[in-house]
Formats: sequence, structure tokens, C-alpha cells
Amino acid sequence: MSHPLPDKQRKARRQAWLKEAARAGGRWNGSATGLLCLDGVAAIGFAAALAGGLASIGQGVGAAWPWLALGVVAATGRGVFGSLSLRAGGEAARRAKAALRRRVVVASLGIPAGERPPVGSLMTSAVDEVEALDGYIARFLPARRAAALVPFLILGATAIASPFSAGILAFTLIPFVLALALAGGAAADEARRQFDALSRLSALFADRVRGLPTILAFQAEAEETARLAGAADELRRRTVGVLRVAFLSSGALEFFAALSVALVAVYAGFNLLGLLPFPAPEALDLPRAFFVLALAPEFYAPMRRLAAAYHDKQAAETAADRLEALEAMARTPAGGARPIPRAPAIRFQGVAVRYPGEDRAAVEGFGLDMAPGEVVALLGPSGSGKTSLLNLLLGLAPLTEGEVLVDGLALSEAGSFAPSIAWMGQAPLIVPGSIAANVALSRQDASAGEIARAVEQAGLDAVLRARPGGLDAVLDERGGGLSGGERRRIALARALLKDAPILLLDEPTAHLDAAAEAALIPVIREGAKGRTTIIATHSERLAALADRVVRLG
Repeated sequence: MSHPLPDKQRKARRQAWLKEAARAGGRWNGSATGLLCLDGVAAIGFAAALAGGLASIGQGVGAAWPWLALGVVAATGRGVFGSLSLRAGGEAARRAKAALRRRVVVASLGIPAGERPPVGSLMTSAVDEVEALDGYIARFLPARRAAALVPFLILGATAIASPFSAGILAFTLIPFVLALALAGGAAADEARRQFDALSRLSALFADRVRGLPTILAFQAEAEETARLAGAADELRRRTVGVLRVAFLSSGALEFFAALSVALVAVYAGFNLLGLLPFPAPEALDLPRAFFVLALAPEFYAPMRRLAAAYHDKQAAETAADRLEALEAMARTPAGGARPIPRAPAIRFQGVAVRYPGEDRAAVEGFGLDMAPGEVVALLGPSGSGKTSLLNLLLGLAPLTEGEVLVDGLALSEAGSFAPSIAWMGQAPLIVPGSIAANVALSRQDASAGEIARAVEQAGLDAVLRARPGGLDAVLDERGGGLSGGERRRIALARALLKDAPILLLDEPTAHLDAAAEAALIPVIREGAKGRTTIIATHSERLAALADRVVRLG
């Protein structure tokens, strides 16, 4: 029985994960931090220029020129360093997000069948949750590192001019840090709820878009619109909650920052006037008082910058927990399917397929021995498990019990035999692009001649003759203008193009009329030669071409 990780251990893992993700930003991470530190040094120089210029006014213009030059250089440097720091942080975030998105997509594809979250949730992870790390890497990390150094530089410079003023700044730092921690905890809870609401809305929206034709056919638009509106309203409320905490925390932090500046200003002013209600710990002159007063806002500037980006940290931590859990769901096969050079023998031994959350198994106790190069037709009604058995070999269905052996290699060790399988599914995929590009999805390195031969084998000549451009004719994402038979011929050509020793066909003649089915059967018979072939079908006519028929259900 698994136990939840203690908070400290979970936080340590989260920080390690975020550190690993941010490392992809490379040298740009250090550049962003270094430039912010230089901005702090320039702030000290600018305060010194103001104080020195004020002190030298009575000595003439010549004495003020060096201070004026220092002020111009410091002010220009602050603008340049701040701008370059933002650019460096943005570049670090861009690189880190690109690397992380690759990781998330690879992990999503590696999640075992039956455990994979809804498509909308995976989309949210790859897009929105990865994007949540942008502010963390671009703004928070540089601000946090700079806040650990710059305030102490400014505190040291202040202490040289007025140790008592430095003590005031250091004392007011305590409630500032406490307010920052309290605000961060509240923001973390709200950000976590917001991400949950966003994930639910994305999953719901993606599912409804995918089922839009069915929704329209049953005139269920009003009900589904109301359901989407409810999910969207929940996300709105969660987002407003995050903003509410952010605004309240910003107000509290600004209060403490303003209070520290006010205390220093009051102390410096009363010290100059000799009106302090207690014995003066030091005697300030105007340049030193002005220098301290100019530096007081700069002491809190790095921490105010950190506070402004603190909600980015909370959002990133929430996203990190979700993305780490997603990556943990991915499985890497213990072995890995070795290449299969020729038509193999396939053996199903007491196979059961049960999808998570289902009361009954899709397939249970299935056994079958196939000789190399044999063609077997799985015949049975919908729901009898035909597609699940094909998906099992592809790694798209969970192997709950039993074992599948392909030339002696166990599926439980290989994870999937997809590299050695040519597959044609029930719903042929059509992507925007040419007919040739759609056929070549199964083998990207295929030559034009090989694609043309596969197209000819699949009987697509009539389609090419009817379309201007032939193989280069462009299709939209819905395959507009293609009949059901033509779509299936494209999918079959795709399977024939892949030189694989195993051929899996899932309802290749479904929804075709008798003439179209009769025309496609010889093509399937020819494509199955020299391959171990499994055909899942309802059609007795198609099953007749097989060497053996296995009836399910």
C-alpha cells in the first residue's frame, strides 16, 4: 500500500523538478540574475551621484560635473541592465518551455492505454501548465537570486552613511518577509484550484468538439452549452480568486515597503533638524541624509520585484506537481521490441484486457496460435473485443492477464510491437496536405516511386485521375471530397507502404457498399501476402479470404 509523501519530501522533489526544468535555460539564467545585480549596483551609484551633486552645488559647476556624469551613467545603466535582464529571462524561459513541452508530449505518448487522461487534460498540460513556468523562470528566479544579494549591498552602502538608518531598513524587513510568505501560501491554494478548473474545462471542451456531430444530430446543443458554461464560470471564479489574493498581497507588501521609506525619511529629517525625541545616535549632514533617503526605496526594490513575481512561483509549483505526476504515469518498456525481419508466429495465451474504471473485461481468457504468414479473421459483434486485441499488439490497450508472444518475445517486456506493424484503423486519419503526404505517414522516408506503387496497389488510381495534381492533390483535415471507400484506400495504401511483417486491419470494409467491399477485398488479399495478418471485421465476405476465422462473443 502506497503512502503519501511527507510535505518536506514532496517540496524537495518539486524543487528538484523545477530546478531541472529551469536548467534548460542555460547561460541565460545566470545572465538575467547578473544583470539585475548590476542594476542594484547602478542604483547605489545613482544615489551617490544625487548626494554628491547636492553637496557640490555650492562649489560651482565644475565640481558638480563628475557627479552629473556619474548620475547619467548610472541612470542609463539601470535602464539597459533592466531591459537586458528581461530579455535574458525571456530567452531562458523560452528554451526551458520548449524542452519541457517535448518531455510532456513524450510522457503523454508513453502513458499506458487505459490510464491516459482525457485529451483535453493532456492539451492543458502541454500548453497551459508548461506556460505557467514562463514567469517563474523569466522573472521569479532572477528576482529571487538578486534579492538574496542586492539588498545587502544597499544595506551595506546605507550603513556606511547612517548605521541607524540601515538598522531601520533591516528591522522592517521582518514583517515584509512574513507577509510575503502568508500571501504565497494563499496564492498557492487558489492557483491549484484554478488549474484544476482549467483542466476540467479543457477536457470537457475537447470531448464535446470531438462529439459535435452526435450532439447536433440529437439536438443536445442547449444542454452541452450549459455544461460548458458552468465549467467556464467555475474557471472564471477561480481566476478571480487568484487575482484577489494577488492584489491583497501586493497591497500589504507595498504598505511595509512604504512604511520603511517613511521611517527613514522621518529619522533623517528630524536628525537634520535636531528634533529627534531621543538622543541622536549619529549626526547626519545633508549629503549623507539625502544619500540614505535615495537608497531607502532601492532596498526594497529587489524584494518588491520578487513579490510581484511571487504568484508566478506558486503557479509554477502547482503546474510542477501536475506535470511531475503526468511524467510519472509514463512507462518505459523494460526491454524493447527487437526488429522482426520476417512474418512471425504470434501466440495469445489466456489474454485479458480490462480498461480502468470498467466493470467487465473487454477481452477475457483469449487464446490463439498463429503460424508465420497466416491470415486470421476475428469475426464478432461490436464489443466482442476485436479492436482491443489489435490495440494490444500496438501497445494501445492494457494487458491485464496472460501474455502475447511474437517470435518468442513477450509483450509485457516489449511494451509494444508497433515498429514492426502496419496498421489500418476503423477511422482512417486524414491530415491537411497532399495525398502523397497522407500515404507517407507510415513511412516518412519513402520515395515518390514507392508511394506511387502503394497507391496503385490500394486501387487509388481512379481518385488520382479525378483530382487535379494526382498525388500532389491537397486534402483538408476532414478529407473533403473523399468517399468512405477512398479514405479506406488511402489508409490501406499507408499500411501497404510500410514494409512490416505484421499487418493489422480493423474493420477495413466497414460502412462500404457491396461493390466497394468487393473491390477492396482483392487488394487486402494481395497486401497480406508474406505477412502475419489479423483482420477484425463484421463481414463474412471479407473473413472468407482468411486462412482461419476466429469467432468472438
